[in-house]
This record gives sequence, C-alpha cells and structure tokens, in this order.
Amino acid sequence: MKIVIVGAVAGGASAAARARRLNEEAEIILIERGAEPSFANCGLPYYVGGEIEIRDKLLVAPAAQLRQRHRLDVRTRQEVTYINRDSQSITVRNLETGESYTETYDRLIISTGASPFRPPIPGIDSPHVLELRDLTDADRMHELVTTGGSRRAVIVGAGFIGIEVAENLVRRGLNVTVVELVDQILPPWDAEMVRPLEDHLREQGVSLRLNDSAEAFEDNPTADGNLTVRLKSGASIPACFAVVCIGVRPESKLAADAGIECGPRGGIITNDHMQTNDPHIYAVGDVAQVKDFLTGEPTQIPLAGPANRQGRIAADHIFGRNSTYRGTQGTAVVGVFGKTAAMTGHSEKLLRRANRSHRKIYIHPNDHAGYYPGASQMTLKLLFNPEDGRIWGAQAVGKNGVDKRIDVIAMAIHGGMTVYDLEEVELCYAPQYGSAKDPVNMAGFVASGVLRGDHPVTHVPELQSPPKSPDWFVLDVRTQREFDAGNIGDATNIPLEELRERLAEIPQDRRIAVYCFVGQRGYMATRLLKHNGFDVFNLSGGYRTWQQHHSTETES
Repeated sequence: MKIVIVGAVAGGASAAARARRLNEEAEIILIERGAEPSFANCGLPYYVGGEIEIRDKLLVAPAAQLRQRHRLDVRTRQEVTYINRDSQSITVRNLETGESYTETYDRLIISTGASPFRPPIPGIDSPHVLELRDLTDADRMHELVTTGGSRRAVIVGAGFIGIEVAENLVRRGLNVTVVELVDQILPPWDAEMVRPLEDHLREQGVSLRLNDSAEAFEDNPTADGNLTVRLKSGASIPACFAVVCIGVRPESKLAADAGIECGPRGGIITNDHMQTNDPHIYAVGDVAQVKDFLTGEPTQIPLAGPANRQGRIAADHIFGRNSTYRGTQGTAVVGVFGKTAAMTGHSEKLLRRANRSHRKIYIHPNDHAGYYPGASQMTLKLLFNPEDGRIWGAQAVGKNGVDKRIDVIAMAIHGGMTVYDLEEVELCYAPQYGSAKDPVNMAGFVASGVLRGDHPVTHVPELQSPPKSPDWFVLDVRTQREFDAGNIGDATNIPLEELRERLAEIPQDRRIAVYCFVGQRGYMATRLLKHNGFDVFNLSGGYRTWQQHHSTETES
C-alpha cells in the first residue's frame, strides 16, 4: 500500500503517524509546501508575543523525528500542483529547484488546510500588511516587534486569531487597534456574552472599532509608522503594520481542478470515513466540509481537534477499520488578558437563523466555593430544546474554570444528554476547585425549572427601557443601596426581605418581571409571588445580564 498525503500540520501529520502504527510495511509519503511538516499553528501568536520564547517549541513533530521514528518519506518545500485521478498520480513541484516530477499513489489524503481570506482591498498586497498562517509569517512578525521599532499595529478582524494577535502585540508594548465589521468581537459568540471581554480589552489599552471595516491600506511613511489604514467610517489610522485576520477559506482548488466534489463554501465533500467522491482519495482538516454534530447538516468549522481526529479516521479506513467521523460541535476557547471565553454547540444567533425552537438561561456562578480565597465569577449561557430539554449549546466567559464547564457540557451534548441530566451529573468537588452545586448543575437546575414551569423567566430584549409592553411591572428585589447604584428604568424597588409584607404594592392585573443582581434572589421572589397568585417571571441572569446587553460602546 502506497499512501501519499498532501499537506501535513494537524490532519496530514496525524494521518501519517496513524497509518504507520497500523501498518509497518506501507509506503507513506508526506508532502508539505512549508519548511516544517508539523507545527503548532495555534501557538503562533504566543511566539510573536514572547509567551513562547523558543521557536522550536512550536515544532510538534520535526521532519527528522517523523523520518526516524515513523519511517515516513517526508518531503518539505514541495507542492502538489495536479492530481490525475485516472492514473492515480500527482505532479509535484520542488519549490527549492523549480523542478517537477510525478508520484503515484494507491490512496491519497488531501490535507491542504485553509488559507487566510484576503479581500480585494486597495493596498492589501503592501509588504506592511501581514497575516499569520505559518512559521514564516510568525518569524516576520516576531522580527518586527522585537527588532523593527514597531509602535503601532492595526488588526483587521476580531475573531480568534485577531484577538490573540492583539493581546500579544500589546504584551510587546505596541499600541493596537482592532477593526471589526460587525458590532462585536468573536462573532461566533452571542453579542451579549462577549461584552465583558470588549470592556476588558479596552482596559488593557486596545482600541476597538466595531461596525467598521478597512477600505484601503496606503504605504505612507510618517513618524507614526509605514502605513495608513483607511476605514469605511472615514477614519484613518497610522500603523507600522497591519494584520489581516478576517477568516479563512478552504484551500481546495487542487481537489476541485481534479473533479473532486466541493461544497458551496469550498470545503471538500466527504463521507463519514473522510472519503471524497473518488474512493481512492480522502480529505481531512480545514479543507474538508464537515457535518454539524447536532443537526447532521454540512458546515465548515476550522478547528485543530477535529482535524487530528479526521486524519486518524482516514488512516483507519484505508486499513480496513470502520472508523467514522461523528461531526463537529464547534467547541472552542480563547484567552484574553487573563479572561477566557469558551463555547460549544449552537449559539442563539445560529439557532435563530435556522429558525430552530430554543430556550435559554443565564447564570453567573463562582468558579469555586465563594468562601475559599480567589473565587471569581463567570457568566454561563445555556441553550436547549424546549420540547425535550436536549442541549443545543453553551457559552461561558470569566476568569477561571470556564473551559472546564464548557468541556463538561460539550460531553453532555455528545452523549445526547438533556438539561435534566445536568441537574444530576456528579462532578468533582473541593472548595478550591468548585462548589457542591457546580455551575454545570446550576445551569441544569435553572433550565429544568424553566421547562417544568417552576421557574418562569423573561429576558432582556422583552424588558428594554421603557418596556415594550405597558402591562409589565418591573420589580427590583435588591437592597436599596444596590438599586440606587444602578437599575432598570421604571423599576420599583422592594427588597426581597420586605416582599411578603409589601405584596399590596404589586399590581395583580399586570405581568411582573422580577430581577436581582444575578438571578438567585429573583428566583426566590418569583416563587413567592407565584404562590400568591401573581403572573410573574424572573429576569434570567438578573441585572448583570442587563448590563452585558447594554454595553454597546463601539470605539475607545
């Protein structure tokens, strides 16, 4: 068996190593366009920022190791330019010599990844407009921030890479502006969930220009840099360099030119074994179209974990094992100056676009027991099916313990669990790590209470100030001091401890929207009022969630 793998990094390198473990006799050729076959591309921003000090730490599996340990034929700085499916051969160009040659295969695995999207903006080909895809890009940026006297940078795009690059350039002492087309950073998240991170970025000195976009890059040497970035809003920002981070596109032209079927977003279409429409050819990683784990619908989600699994599955299938790819959930995490945002499954915006029925709840628990020193609060949003409680997705933002909770919920989604299961799941507890009622349990309690009718909730959009509907009576059950420090307009303040004695002040003929700071006292008030015959709803997540919805600053 002769296996040729086009492209290494995550999916291709995993496929090669797995194939060797399954068969000692197979001829395995790994062809990589870059100088290194397997590197940690997720670590590139942290090398630029100095968190990773030694460049070689980014080399997950150097070429020499792959050759010696796995007996692979590793060919770097070589590019496959053509696939001839009839003869089961490829044309390869040596990028060092310019010479081309032909190589045959029994099975071909395409792992060419995705390339940064570079729209046709005037001046985007300037040497001062960078991207961050591979080690060469990282080396160039690293040199600029360590030896080039760079002081200002503009990041175009506030997704994962854009935010990570911004953080690391600030750590290098640069003045950083992030420009984002939509009204929030981290577009896969729901907007209200990332408002605290936007505030945190501003506190760290990052200028955010949301609802804006780059319209031109002009080479313009001045005292403030080499480049002027002109925005759609009319603003002009001087910079030493700009970094374009506005998404990636599957690098599937090689496959498409060979007649291999691709989806509407360019991803190579595969079956559950990662086979293309040609049974001798597989596709893995960011170049492959995947299926949504929750719906089975085709999607394009570039993530390293799925790429590694897909490489293993392709190798398994080549050697007769019935491995299948179950789909991608979109489980992801990003760090921002000591804070963390993580998500899994579907966001509310995605559920709305798909017109999929859903309910949601917000909680703001501590990462560990409040009486133990160092506890910090997180915000967790849970989305679920109102019919059966099946979990659609979750998002969390905070300082500590965020990734742990989202990982647990990701496993729950993968196992087909419901919000009722989250109530019962047993998680490890000691005061420095969690609480006896873990945030995951708490999310289950609240969501299950909503579905059982024990905990009717309302949400911020239904209570915009002034209220959309005149029949709402908004009741704040916090202390007078808390109320005076900030409240929802038109709210009436009756502290929870006084509520039983002041029921006569609450109208019986209106819907009652109760809130406290994070929702717990609001829940208690809701139960009390419900027992007294009121039509009452708790504002999910309380005043803290209200604040997150109303933090709408677009530039700093």
